Amino acid sequence: MIGNCGREPGRCLSLNFGYSGRNSSLSENDMLPDRSFFDRLADAAKAETMPRFRVGTSVLNKLEGGFDPVTEADRSAEASIRALIESSFPDHGILGEEHGNIGLDRELVWVIDPIDGTRAFISGLPVWGTLIGLYRNGKAIMGLMDQPFTGERYFADGEKALYRGPDGERVLATRPCHALSDAVLFTTSPHLYQGALKERFETLQAKVRLFRYGCDCYAFALLAAGHVDLVIECGLKPYDVGGLIPLIEQAGGIITNWQGGPAEMGGEIIAAGSREVHARALEVLKGD
Repeated sequence: MIGNCGREPGRCLSLNFGYSGRNSSLSENDMLPDRSFFDRLADAAKAETMPRFRVGTSVLNKLEGGFDPVTEADRSAEASIRALIESSFPDHGILGEEHGNIGLDRELVWVIDPIDGTRAFISGLPVWGTLIGLYRNGKAIMGLMDQPFTGERYFADGEKALYRGPDGERVLATRPCHALSDAVLFTTSPHLYQGALKERFETLQAKVRLFRYGCDCYAFALLAAGHVDLVIECGLKPYDVGGLIPLIEQAGGIITNWQGGPAEMGGEIIAAGSREVHARALEVLKGD
């Protein structure tokens, strides 16, 4: 235990995600969705979120002690996404933030956060996004981040990461950065870090050129697009990161936990556009 994260803990997740090592029953491309299906999912979520954005939507608190907000937009958007998945891919598992889990030991599991950044959503700040990831035997292989207010959609198809928005469509690529002293770092809030986590984050923050706060999942998208060099977070759940891992990796970046292990289960997360900066930052975060 190296410290605590100040995020609200939410419900406990007990996950398998197919890590049993059993033989795959599917060929490489069997039963995998295409880009158009991800677009359908994002459009279904958009139909639920956008009419409720910046209109004074009601907010519920999921915790008795603390504040973990949820809106009708969260729940309706996830329900719409799940309905399409269950209709088109009934053999797939689903992990969702708002409506529970089914089939987490299946080979293919969808990981859904209908509104990542609910606090931003209820504040009218357009840095929230709909996150949809697809895991295969525990590994994130496809993912999407959609920001419908700005009209930006980031998608990883298994080989490359793509952007579609007001200025057209392009393949995404992280930018080269070779030193922490040249890096731009984003995190949701420095107040989330406590104890040893706080000390290590502040040590790292002091080494970078520029740091910014408050962008939630949008910061990871900016990294994939080559605008940011480091994103550091703590206390994430799988649905907070599952849709983002393929974006980062397929744009040429790297994303792990603070020990250098897989990011799929969440926790303390570091994403970097270059392996050099990732290695230097990881040394600080691990306390080496």
